[in-house]
Order: sequence, then C-alpha cells, then structure tokens
Amino acid sequence: GHVDGVAKVEWARKQGDTLVLRFSAPPTVEPYLVKKGSIAIDGTSLTINHVDGSSIEVCLIPHTLAVTLLGELRAGDRVNMEADMIAKQVARLVERIRVP
Repeated sequence: GHVDGVAKVEWARKQGDTLVLRFSAPPTVEPYLVKKGSIAIDGTSLTINHVDGSSIEVCLIPHTLAVTLLGELRAGDRVNMEADMIAKQVARLVERIRVP
C-alpha cells in the first residue's frame, strides 16, 4: 500500500492480554476513520475500535503482539498510517455524485 501520513501514539494501555493503542491521525487520514473500519499501522491492517475526532484506538490481540513489533510502541512514537482503500473509493464516488 501507500502511506497516507504519519500518526503519533498518544498512549498504550494493557487490558488483560490485549494492548490498546491510541493514535493521533494526520489530516490526510481523518476523513476515512470509522469505527470498525480498517486502518494500516506500519503495514499491519487493524480494526478501528474507537474514533474521537482525529484520534483512534485499536486493540492488539496476543497473536498480533507476537508477530509484529506494534506491542513495543509507546506514547510519542510515530508510525506510518494508511487509510482503508474501500473508504477512499467510497469517498471518491460520493464526491463524484455531488459534483454536477
């Protein structure tokens, strides 16, 4: 895929065997953020658990923690972020319909 912007880790919190990460998304990605939508963080496709403006939260399950380096992220770290391609295509189609 293609990187749409660089996001910043706001915080990382352990919840049982899951790690919850909160990111500040760049303006280039914000229009495509939807709860239960997809987002790629450093090339790993994840499900968005929560959206609050330009901030999102994702949950990393034990398997994801075992096979990626995402579990090592801490507040202040920067990551590459890629918006979901389907969300981008839908937005483009809607824009075409709006424009006479």
